[in-house]
Amino acid sequence: MSDSKNLSENMAGKKVVLGFSGGLDTTFCVKYLGEDNGYEVHSVIVNTGGFSEDELKKIEAHAYKLGVKTHTTVDAVKGYYDRIIKYLVFGNTLKNNTYPLSVSAERLVQALHIAEHVKALGATAVAHGSTGAGNDQVRFDMVFNIMIPGVEIITPIRDLKLSREAEIEYLKKKGVEMNFEKAAYSINKGLWGTSVGGRETLSSKGILPEEAWPTQVTKSGSEEVKLHFEKGELTAVNDRSFTHPSEAIQHLQSIAGAYGVGRDIHVGDTIIGIKGRVGFEAAAPMVILKAHHALEKHVLTKWQLSWKDNIANFYGNWMHEGQILDPVMRDIEAFLQSSQQNVTGDVYVLLQPYRFQVIGIESKYDLMNSKFGKYGEMNNGWTGEDVRGFSKIFGNQTAMFHLVKEDAENTPNP
Repeated sequence: MSDSKNLSENMAGKKVVLGFSGGLDTTFCVKYLGEDNGYEVHSVIVNTGGFSEDELKKIEAHAYKLGVKTHTTVDAVKGYYDRIIKYLVFGNTLKNNTYPLSVSAERLVQALHIAEHVKALGATAVAHGSTGAGNDQVRFDMVFNIMIPGVEIITPIRDLKLSREAEIEYLKKKGVEMNFEKAAYSINKGLWGTSVGGRETLSSKGILPEEAWPTQVTKSGSEEVKLHFEKGELTAVNDRSFTHPSEAIQHLQSIAGAYGVGRDIHVGDTIIGIKGRVGFEAAAPMVILKAHHALEKHVLTKWQLSWKDNIANFYGNWMHEGQILDPVMRDIEAFLQSSQQNVTGDVYVLLQPYRFQVIGIESKYDLMNSKFGKYGEMNNGWTGEDVRGFSKIFGNQTAMFHLVKEDAENTPNP
């Protein structure tokens, strides 16, 4: 590595906290920071819902085998939901009408926990495995600069401008054993979906092969599920209640994921100004967002829905760009929370391979109430004369505008 000597001189003898997932990039970071640059490496993995207990144990064993001084696992699943995901549900938030912000949101929670770990260990540096081409580098750096100012931020993959092929070659020379064929795809799992990046997503054309998707399609036919929401939060699936919405999300994922729903490729603008393309699978998130939105359309008023769309769109974009600590986000969250007071009821969804459909809702707050009439058929709340008068008054100002305009255009100039 061309910059190794300079980095070694700066890093030797220091303690660094490394955000660690056990994947290719962070595996490289352990070896590079520890063996090549004399760092005391303390790895930490922040589980946002993408790892089983067995996987976490394997990641811990992998970290120690690589040579870390300590390894810490942080269970952030419920906190991740409480701090971020529930507001994404309240806002029906999809980036570019496509992407449920799976990685965008979880990176911020991870960064916050990593920063706390740096404080706890008294480390002088923090490291992450982000490249120089994506959004994660900004999200991590920004949170670290705010939460742990003065702590050195080290990013070997970004600084050395490494390709995945170069990382693999380096690790093989170091004698590291891991599934390098699997490492050809960058996979990030979390409670709110999984992103998949590989050679097919590096250009503007191409789809991921079936084997690249972490969840394989194993179900056929169709299956109806009932989702119960209480004040906007998913609390039950098929009459099975859960103590925390994160558990309901995971249960729904176990049902819907096997149908291959929620798969797509997102194309968007990165924080640093370039276009990016990434695959993702988010069965539970996509079903929940569409079901929640369907329920809202029945129980909220026209202007509640309108303002929610505007505010939630900003919230999602600002979240995507790493601005979780901006106080305006707390203000928006308060609005979104308030909007959910009547968002209670059941939503029925039909699952089929690679697609799903919202069948309908049942709610005591349903504004499509037959007591007041049926759209296109009859009404009980007003008469025809009421509508005639309303229509005349409702269009009065526009009628005045056109009459004045016509009169002005037909009046000769003096």
